[in-house]
Amino acid sequence: MHWEELTSDEFPHAVAQAQDICLLPLSVIERHAHHLPIGTDMYIGRDLCRRAAELEPAVIFPDFIFTQILEARHCAGTIAIDSTVFLALLENVFREIARNGLKKIVIVNAHGGNGSLIHFLARIQLQSPRDYVVYVAEPPLSEEDQVEVKAQWSTTVDGHAGESETSAIMVIRPDLVRHDQLRSDGEGMPLGRLQTLRDMGIDTGIWWYADHPTHYRGDGSAASAEKGEVYLAARARALARAIRLIKEDTETLRLQNEYFAAAHQHGAAK
Repeated sequence: MHWEELTSDEFPHAVAQAQDICLLPLSVIERHAHHLPIGTDMYIGRDLCRRAAELEPAVIFPDFIFTQILEARHCAGTIAIDSTVFLALLENVFREIARNGLKKIVIVNAHGGNGSLIHFLARIQLQSPRDYVVYVAEPPLSEEDQVEVKAQWSTTVDGHAGESETSAIMVIRPDLVRHDQLRSDGEGMPLGRLQTLRDMGIDTGIWWYADHPTHYRGDGSAASAEKGEVYLAARARALARAIRLIKEDTETLRLQNEYFAAAHQHGAAK
């Protein structure tokens, strides 16, 4: 159930049918090598949520593209919002989702550069009391799906406009794949310009640019729609299992309320 497709009259029924679950797909607008659209993450996040919600009913929030992508500001078409702005906006979105009756908000991340952000978002939910819970869903594939998905890949380096994302877009929006721009000349291999530091566990914000200045990691020429369907279906099944578990969860909100009560009492005691 896509939030924006419901009428206002239908919305309360959708909330009940979803059992208070709202999927929030987070993505960005950024370069994806030469052959994929800059909306690749948005398309994949939307499709993954749609597939999962067909297996386990949930309301899907409209595409949210304003997240962390400062590392791609040098690439044409990127929309890089200041971190203070998108953090405040996300907090506001959480409140609005909950105000509309969806008290279990599930972050479904479709952008690798949000890896740290999504867990930070979960932690800062403890800064003030709230009547909703924010979950970060990164469910593992089933053992059977893991074997099938892993077996189909023919490349060993992947992650951005490579075999998996290209395969996914070949399913979701095949009309947007520029097959004549697919390259297998090694451009997608990491340059390793800060590898000595990284091998010692030293991180910097410029690491992605150091390895992938053209925003290509992997080899998209090995992709196919058949691989994309297997990949997307497996991820959707995993997300649907996570949604079912979250629907059954009553302990997280109880513990969250317990925590806030204890924090208030401790503060009052001072």
